[in-house]
Amino acid sequence: MGSEQRSARNFFAGLPLDRSTGWRRRAGRGEIDVDPGHALCFFISERGEILLTRGQGLVTAASAAELTMDAERRLALGTVDGRVILALVVDDSGRDQCISEQRHWVDLRLAAQSLPLSEAGYAAYARALVHWHQRHRYCGRCGAPTRIEDGGHRRRCTQDSCGTEQFPRLDPAIIVLVEHQGRVLLGRQPSWPPRRYSVLAGFVEPGESLEDALRREVLEESGVQVVECDYHSSQPWPFPASLMLGFTARAETDALSYGDELEHAAWFSADELRDAVQAGEIRLPPPLSLSARLLEDWYHERCGRDSAEILPPGDRWG
Repeated sequence: MGSEQRSARNFFAGLPLDRSTGWRRRAGRGEIDVDPGHALCFFISERGEILLTRGQGLVTAASAAELTMDAERRLALGTVDGRVILALVVDDSGRDQCISEQRHWVDLRLAAQSLPLSEAGYAAYARALVHWHQRHRYCGRCGAPTRIEDGGHRRRCTQDSCGTEQFPRLDPAIIVLVEHQGRVLLGRQPSWPPRRYSVLAGFVEPGESLEDALRREVLEESGVQVVECDYHSSQPWPFPASLMLGFTARAETDALSYGDELEHAAWFSADELRDAVQAGEIRLPPPLSLSARLLEDWYHERCGRDSAEILPPGDRWG
């Protein structure tokens, strides 16, 4: 399986959206007729929460027409086979009005696994845009307010003498499964829930290639020197605005020297990992994450067994 196929298997990735720039511009100018009965128009708060039914399905404009007036703006995500996909952003003043016996706001990390894969992907896309809008309401050049254009995909300074344009940005981050002689390196940060362990990850810094960032992060966090690495797959990760770039890597030695970033780190064979998980000694990341996908592929390659032995399907964040 190639990297493109692996990426398409990751949560939030592989959306069949037509993201036409021309369509976005027309949608932003109100030139697109949206039929709520045919379009998918769902609600997202300025906090990045998704409005769900108590049965954990998306609340849509078609099923809650009384709420559309609470939406501060519409994010035009794209079309799928001619069907319009919109996210309706609800500001804090209208957030509580959306809650009822049938509806509630849910963090995307908790909601994603109960939604169809495509809807989880649309929600992730919208969440990343909401985060960007929250942090770019003012021009970084002159300080004047900015206005939304292109269906939520551009902000422009309202000061005529400036007019600076801003576009959504992502923070690239590497996430890497490091192996040494058939054993995988896992670590845990002090802030994580009890017993939670994962592969290592970190942001790419200016002036670094992805491989440079990988080697630096692994060395800084664990004291391990990486001698070679290979790209695995990628995943949009809107918590708040990352693009996760997954790798596998081989370590020169298994000597560990971790400092402030990790509370603990250790090497596990496939059998040791299974035994530790089943004994409740450690918890691995939920299936939502690329870290889980890296571990799933490694475990199957090493022992040929079902990854559910180490990654319970129903696991959640927290």
